[in-house]
Amino acid sequence: MAKPFASSADNSPKAETLEVLADGVYAFTSEGDPNVAAVEGDDFVVCFDARATPVAARDWLTELRKHTDKPVRYLVLSHYHAVRTLGASAFDAREVVMHSETRRLIAERGGADWASERDRMPRLFKEPASIPGLTWPTMTFTDKMTISLGEDRDDLILAYCGRGHTSGDIVAWLPEHKILFAGDLVESQAALYTGDAYHGEWAMSTLEKLASLRAEVLVGGRGPVVHGREAVTAAIAQTKNFLAVMCGEVAAVHDRRGDLREAFDAAHRALEPAYGKWPIFEHCLPFNVQRYWDELEGIEKPRIWTPERDREVWALLQDRG
Repeated sequence: MAKPFASSADNSPKAETLEVLADGVYAFTSEGDPNVAAVEGDDFVVCFDARATPVAARDWLTELRKHTDKPVRYLVLSHYHAVRTLGASAFDAREVVMHSETRRLIAERGGADWASERDRMPRLFKEPASIPGLTWPTMTFTDKMTISLGEDRDDLILAYCGRGHTSGDIVAWLPEHKILFAGDLVESQAALYTGDAYHGEWAMSTLEKLASLRAEVLVGGRGPVVHGREAVTAAIAQTKNFLAVMCGEVAAVHDRRGDLREAFDAAHRALEPAYGKWPIFEHCLPFNVQRYWDELEGIEKPRIWTPERDREVWALLQDRG
């Protein structure tokens, strides 16, 4: 039987949980849907990622307002994907912050990504008519940016650790509390999406930089909040292992001059026992394999995903009908 396209058949509501990680530090998780977070300053709030629509973002803000009524001064966007950026208008933030490469990617492919992600994950796009357009930054940086939260609070450090999930991912780090907001560079009990990735750099230098922080609490892109240094180390290792296994299987097929469908089947067989029951595994794997195959073919820059290209790849690799 043919599998429903991507997450198009996933219509069940997810339980949403606001977790207080420290005084004025919050994470909002949704059973494998994209995570968001917030950190209080003395008289303002910094929010991390925006959800897919303003209406969906307001659901998160309603829960946050049970803990603080401070205005959102900074909205930090971890990368350019639509489910992270298109809800930005709900925050009324004075500053929208992202990496300079993320701004370039929005200009280059933001519209196509919006259409692609809406078709792949329609449930996340709650009341899509509320989206006013693409989200643009008021501030960008290239290496590191520090947000002072006030005299009695930890500074929040925004950092670029190298290419990974995209070429513009950033993380947010509270060094005093040792809390890391990693975006989709690390997942917790959720499969990876690598359709716009730089697999080798991600698996090696980028994850090594994250590990070197020695975080004790991790908010990944999806899945539950991770508590304890050993558990954080394990989550980073899990992410690295997913990349290593998938890339190893695909590369082996490529090296023996097999085809893309064989590479997908090999990766699926190798990954499914450990990762198959985790959120978005079946959804993501065809796009992941196609991207890494492109890298092996010498296509260094990710090709732009469109609804039409999505369906072509799905039909070739995942549709068993």
